[in-house]
Amino acid sequence: MAQKTGGQLLVEALETHGAERVFCVPGESYLAVLDALHDANIPVTVCRQEGGAAMMAEAHGKLTGRPGICMVTRGPGATNASAGVHVAAQDSTPMILFIGQIERGMREREAFQEVDYRQMFGGIAKWVAEIDHADRVPEFISRAYHVATSGRPGPVVLALPEDTLVELADVNQPEPWKQVETHPGLTQMADLQKRLWAAERPIAILGGSRWTAEAVAAFTRFAERFELPVACSFRRQMLFDNLHPNYAGDVGIGANPKLLARIKASDLVLLVGGRLSEMPSQSYTLLDIPQPSQQFIHVYPDPDELGRVYRPSLAINASPTAFCKAAEGCSRRPATNARAPLKRLTQTTSHGRAPGRRRRARCRWQASWTIWRPTPLPARSSPMARATMPPGCTASTVSASLARRLLPPPAQWGMACQAQLLPSSPSRSRMWSALPVTAACR
Repeated sequence: MAQKTGGQLLVEALETHGAERVFCVPGESYLAVLDALHDANIPVTVCRQEGGAAMMAEAHGKLTGRPGICMVTRGPGATNASAGVHVAAQDSTPMILFIGQIERGMREREAFQEVDYRQMFGGIAKWVAEIDHADRVPEFISRAYHVATSGRPGPVVLALPEDTLVELADVNQPEPWKQVETHPGLTQMADLQKRLWAAERPIAILGGSRWTAEAVAAFTRFAERFELPVACSFRRQMLFDNLHPNYAGDVGIGANPKLLARIKASDLVLLVGGRLSEMPSQSYTLLDIPQPSQQFIHVYPDPDELGRVYRPSLAINASPTAFCKAAEGCSRRPATNARAPLKRLTQTTSHGRAPGRRRRARCRWQASWTIWRPTPLPARSSPMARATMPPGCTASTVSASLARRLLPPPAQWGMACQAQLLPSSPSRSRMWSALPVTAACR
């Protein structure tokens, strides 16, 4: 394999990870990268000022969900670009800022436009580093993509010493970057459904990043099923159709006082993707800190944010995309004419004796809407349960004891699936009596 300069390796890494465009103000401190871009297939937008280039990269990251790429020269160029880095940090936008840097041998001598970027950007960027060796360029670019997009997205700053960019190295590129999703658990979604069923004045607030068009549509269907009023956080009005009957308004600067009163009077607040920072929280007066007076359910992709300001009643560590996909399995509030309370999931024999623990049925969803049958048990006479499932059920395994913990109170059992326990063989038909069995769809 032919050796390549650090600048060529950097541009090659950007192509590998699917960079769609580079926003920059050209500078002499990273000429080797500009030379490599001339021969690459990545479009380059040349800007008049570094602040504008950084803002464009931030907007690109916000619109696409992929890191926006910005390149500036050292010293004043980096200072001008800091505004865009700060916006990316505040708005949780994936972004990578490359800054030309002095040669490695000139450090600590106050060379022309020398700046310690770890100190300069350490408080507003997710990660700040300086690439000291050309053979580590692919490693740093891969890590930058993953850090900028994982958990709560944000900006990454990489300094590029001039001599590193012209240094030759022979190194392979890693696999392209892939988005890491965090998904909610079955128990959490069942708990959420039960809380929404019991709530009388719930409201949802949408915010943050890592949303897709599919996630927006999925949450709209979720809000319709649960008859949820939905408000959008500061500068996030695009997350819910403003003409939809469930739209309640935006929670930002100059929010409608009636909307704020409705949130304060609610008995459950579902916050998906947002942090409820200064603007949407009305200078941190909307909810009590640290313990809100109402039930507070917080869905967020970064576990460090859950409980940092507001202590949630239910914390769900999941990205908005994964949460909305899981929410498709939640069923609507049960009807008022609920079914009668169900008996235990154990049977009695025709002689009145309990058949024992080995004959307790453990069941699972075999398909999303067709058959419900038990997992095979080591017992010789494991019963079979058959039922026709309505649309919306998803594959999951529950035991009798877990089902009793997760299901709502008996008075709320309405959207349930009816089944009967049948004998495992004709010879044992007299040992089992038909019994209705209910399992809530999630």
